[in-house]
Amino acid sequence: MVFAVARRSGLWAVAIGLLCGLSAAAQQPNGVPPVPNGNDQDTKALMARGVEAYNTGNNPVALGVFREAAALHNVEAMMYLGVMYGTGRGVGRDYSAALKWFLQAAEGGNNQGMCNVGIMYYQGVGLPKNYSEAMRWFLKSASAGNTEAMFNVGTLLRDGLGLPANYPEAMRWFRRAADGGDVAAADAIGVMYQQGLGVPIDYAQAMTWYRNAADAGNATAMYNIGVLFEDGLGVERDRDQAIVWYRKAAAGNENARAALKSLGVKD
Repeated sequence: MVFAVARRSGLWAVAIGLLCGLSAAAQQPNGVPPVPNGNDQDTKALMARGVEAYNTGNNPVALGVFREAAALHNVEAMMYLGVMYGTGRGVGRDYSAALKWFLQAAEGGNNQGMCNVGIMYYQGVGLPKNYSEAMRWFLKSASAGNTEAMFNVGTLLRDGLGLPANYPEAMRWFRRAADGGDVAAADAIGVMYQQGLGVPIDYAQAMTWYRNAADAGNATAMYNIGVLFEDGLGVERDRDQAIVWYRKAAAGNENARAALKSLGVKD
């Protein structure tokens, strides 16, 4: 699980656990306070410079630009600053500073800021671990439309963190996230069907959901498809097909690399 300036795209998603992947732009829903003194155009130009510097690894420039834009009440800049402090990118890692910026972004209506505050409670970094508070922030973010937060709510419900496990409710949240394009949620639904968590075991449904996630680049789903083929779950046992899928997953999934090794195959 890492901090991000926006909800993850499919390419960076994972299936089990919580993750906020990186993308180039932050979510700024309607209702964010306007930049004062007619400086909106200047702030947009600042952010364009900052994002370019961030994406090309010019961290000192990015940090300076985002600080300048944040002083003009730009919540996207606040998100970037929170990520930079939370990950120690271009600056000493400082969870207190990260939390400060995430909270300011959240107060400005940024649903990723809400999600990242929840992650800090979930991880127990910068403040005591508290699954109930994590859930509160994830729900707040999810209600503002953040599909990553929806996935996180489902994960807490599935794993019984901070409250009793509730598989039907977890499935409901995973489906909401998947409907919004979250491929980690699609993979999580596949796991629910494969393991019979709150639903009857259905390997065909598991395969369908894994394929949806795998087609969007999710390495964990690729690995899970390999497992179905290797073990003959809902399909004919097919070692060659298992290897094909493990190889697809290997670059982004440690389990796939281990599976290839156990089969005596180089990844």
